[in-house]
Formats: sequence, C-alpha cells, structure tokens
Amino acid sequence: MPTDTPDIAVLDHDAHGIPASEYADVLRRRLPDHAVALAETPSDRRRLLETATVVAGGGLDEDDLAAAENLRLFACNSAGVEHLPLDALAERGVAVTNASGVHGPNIAEHVLGWVLMFARRLDEGRRRQERREWRRFQSFTELAGSTVTVVGLGSIGEAIVRRFSGFDVTTVGVRHTPSKGGPTDEVLGYDDLDDALARTDVLVLSCPLTETTEGLIGETELGILSTDAVLVNVARGGVVDTEALVGALQTNKIHGAALDVTDPEPLPTDHDLWGFENVFLTPHVSGHTPKYWERRADILAENLERVAESGAYENLRNQVA
Repeated sequence: MPTDTPDIAVLDHDAHGIPASEYADVLRRRLPDHAVALAETPSDRRRLLETATVVAGGGLDEDDLAAAENLRLFACNSAGVEHLPLDALAERGVAVTNASGVHGPNIAEHVLGWVLMFARRLDEGRRRQERREWRRFQSFTELAGSTVTVVGLGSIGEAIVRRFSGFDVTTVGVRHTPSKGGPTDEVLGYDDLDDALARTDVLVLSCPLTETTEGLIGETELGILSTDAVLVNVARGGVVDTEALVGALQTNKIHGAALDVTDPEPLPTDHDLWGFENVFLTPHVSGHTPKYWERRADILAENLERVAESGAYENLRNQVA
C-alpha cells in the first residue's frame, strides 16, 4: 500500500496541451504501491521535492536540488538533458533518465502522412473537394522504388525508417557515428551527406540541432537534390537555411517541403513560406500524441520495477546519467 507521504513528484504542468494531472493519474494506476503527487504551485513544488525519491519533470535547478534531499531518480520529460545540472546530480548520486522514444510513433506517422500527400497529391484532391469540383487529376509519383534518406537515426529516425519499410523503398541513414549502424539499407556519416543527397527522393531531417547540423541543408545541399525531391523537417528549424529553402522553392529546384519546425519560429504571418502551395506547414505539433503520458509512464514504471528487484538505481531504461 502507498504511504501518505508522496514518494513520486510530478512537476510538469502540461505537455503538448495535455495537463500533467493526467500523467499523475496514469502513474497512480500503474504504481499502486507508490504515493504520487502533482506540484500545482511553487509551494507544492518545494514541499514535494523535500520528500520525493522520484521526480518527473522538465527540469531541475540548483535550488531544486538543494531541497531534494531524498532524490534518487529524476525522470526527465524530454529526450535532451543538456539543460540539467548533470554534474551536480551525479555528485548527489541521482540517476537521470530521459523520454527518448516517446515521440517516435507519432512523429513517424506525421512524416509518412506528408510524404503520401506529396506522392498522391491529396492536397489537390482536398482543394477540389472544397470547390465541389469533380474533375480528375494525376498523382505525382509512387513511393515504390524511391530512395528515402533519414538524417538522424535516434529513436525518432528509427521509427520513421520502420514505417517506410512496407513501401518498397531504399533507405539511407545519416548519423554522426555510422559504425553504430541502423535500420536503413545503408548508413553514412555527415561527411558523405552530399553522396546521399544526389540519390535522394525524400529527405527527412530528424536530427538534433548541434554545431554540426545547424544550417546543414543550405543552398549547396538543396542544389544537389533532384528537382523531384521532397524535404521533410521534423528536427529543428535551424537545421535548414530558411532563405536558401525559399530560394529553392521559388526556382523549382525541389518539388516541395513539409515543415513542422521553422527558423524563425513561430513563423511570421508575412513570411514567404506561407505562400507556397507545395509547402506543408504545421506549428511544431508532430510531437503530440494522446498516448504521450502513457508512454512516459511506461518508462518510469519499468524502471521502478527494476529498482524494486535490484535495490539499485542503475541499468535503467533510458538512463543517461
């Protein structure tokens, strides 16, 4: 039976518009032997940090750590943990896990939906429907026989590749360390990106924004792509040189682009990208899924089972520190 004193604190308030109260509810169902509490106010946060051995949230600062005397595990709600005081957490012996893999299925489906829209010209069908116009049009292509290049083979990139596996395409993966391999037919390093672009029909960006990837796709890279190629960005807006992309679209150097992220973001209402019929835009929503909290809870519940069996906060799923 759970104790009266909360041992699991949820610090989030929402994710993708879904309230964190749903996360706390899921954890209560999944972990009946634990007491789960949601920090709804700053005073709640301070009080819960003083008692909890497990904290789930977006971040912790030095003041939080000073209060969290019993903390043994911080379950971060993002894949990236560079914003956390990792050295201080390590000194305190606090294990850290991330949310890697939580967004894979939904972002991969977002990508696939866009690519199919380009291939079958479903956007044109929608426009004719709105005009109540029963007039046939031709599709653009079939995916079978094409080459899909995925830049970034983390959990999201791998999920994207898996969903393309049934479409008879050739897949190329690009990652920092190609020796790690991956689920693609071929794995290359960033030094070989140009070679991949020269034979790419669909270019999907799912990499983190780093010194290597900032401005990775610029005028030169867009010029290497075929004029029938499609660019899909679910990484970060800064991975693409926006001005170069606008220029490539204006001069028909590529077939089109689908962007869930932009640079700048939010995209100003007067920006050129809004005016292209062959650009699909969504406002950084590919990460949304109604299963978000369930997937977060899967990771934490599995890890607490491991802790109960071993007595140690180590060898945990998604453990990064």
